[in-house]
Amino acid sequence: MTQSADLILTGQYLLTMNKEQQVIEQGGVAISGDTILEVGDAHALVARFPGARVIHEPNGLIMPGLVNVHTHAAMSLFRGLADDLELMQWLENYIFPVEATLTSELVYQGTLLSIAEMIKSGTTSFCDMYLFAGEVARAVDETGMRAWIGEVLYDFPSPNYGELENGFAYTAELCDRYQGHERIRVTVDPHAVYTCSPSLLTRLGEVAREREALYVIHLAENESEVRNCRERYGCSPVYHLESLGLLGPHVVADHCVMLTNQEIELLAKRGVKVAHCPQSNLKLASGIAPVVQMLEAGITVGLGTDGSASNNDVDMFGEMDTAAKIHKADRLDPTVMDAATTLHAATMGGAEVLSAGEHIGSLEPGKKADCIVLDLNQPHLTPMYNPVSHLVYAARGADVIHSVIGGQVVMEGRQLLTLDEAAVMERVGMIGASIRKGRNGG
Repeated sequence: MTQSADLILTGQYLLTMNKEQQVIEQGGVAISGDTILEVGDAHALVARFPGARVIHEPNGLIMPGLVNVHTHAAMSLFRGLADDLELMQWLENYIFPVEATLTSELVYQGTLLSIAEMIKSGTTSFCDMYLFAGEVARAVDETGMRAWIGEVLYDFPSPNYGELENGFAYTAELCDRYQGHERIRVTVDPHAVYTCSPSLLTRLGEVAREREALYVIHLAENESEVRNCRERYGCSPVYHLESLGLLGPHVVADHCVMLTNQEIELLAKRGVKVAHCPQSNLKLASGIAPVVQMLEAGITVGLGTDGSASNNDVDMFGEMDTAAKIHKADRLDPTVMDAATTLHAATMGGAEVLSAGEHIGSLEPGKKADCIVLDLNQPHLTPMYNPVSHLVYAARGADVIHSVIGGQVVMEGRQLLTLDEAAVMERVGMIGASIRKGRNGG
């Protein structure tokens, strides 16, 4: 018996992001429940599944939702709070002090704001490491997003759980609560080698292995981090983790700006995945990560925005454009990080970084129905010679008009359907006013 479809998306182009990066003109995707049933010719799909709801966009491009492999969603609260500063000065003098005043409600509201921004700019999955991770998960659960979520642990007390030992209990509780959840996975998140002792890094590694969870950590983000690690431990951050036996295919290393050729080879050998955050790295003057060399070595690389306090947005289309261009300039070679490679990093590459390539990242039968539709009827997208090139170099997050996550339509015609955008913006505006008053001593 033929399985029935609940929803069919049809448009001018369907970009599958399968191994062949197949583009189907006048294509469509049929969805049953939360799963892709079939992709192919739009007219044939509509005829085959007459009972399905059809969203047809004559000038639309249907593609997999973008995968943001590194962000701090609630840091939307601090967008523009402290700009044009070096990383450690930014963290120690501005971000850490204001984070000390965080509450669960603030994190929840900030996360809702980022989710609204992500959905409206084409992201359907994100990997978040921050404080009050339970509130991040609550926002994700309510809005229909897909996310990998972890509570950051470090040597000093947290505004969420207090003393470190409580952080381990909090992480265990998160793991238990979301075990088997259809859209939420819990990760184990040491902040960085400069904020975590070797014993903390090692113990969290054991937790990650026991829970079969991703081990997410900021790594080799800038020169001062590398210098600090050499002074304390006699080696670089990468070799520090290697000496502790922590490098492996379950590790997601964020940034990886300061790597030697030998370290790239080691990360490739150990199967470590990398989250590349070019705009944040540029804004904080951390440097340009050697992504071309990483890809040549066989490392799986995805794209992340980092948080809105250091980007200052979570628009993955902007991240793709930046990623493609900076490596061409860095290598003085216009052929590196071509459009296809960059788009792969934002879709299938990101899925593989999160060990989810079998479930998301491309539009193929049996995968989760996470897809977006862009309106190509725009001056900046006309004429259309190469859809993949346009997505990287010309498209913008605002071109996304529909979004489906796990078969649920979460945005239609630019209208968010799973959260009240105006109410969220009003609440965060009030929070921002309070933060500004506190900083000014009022």
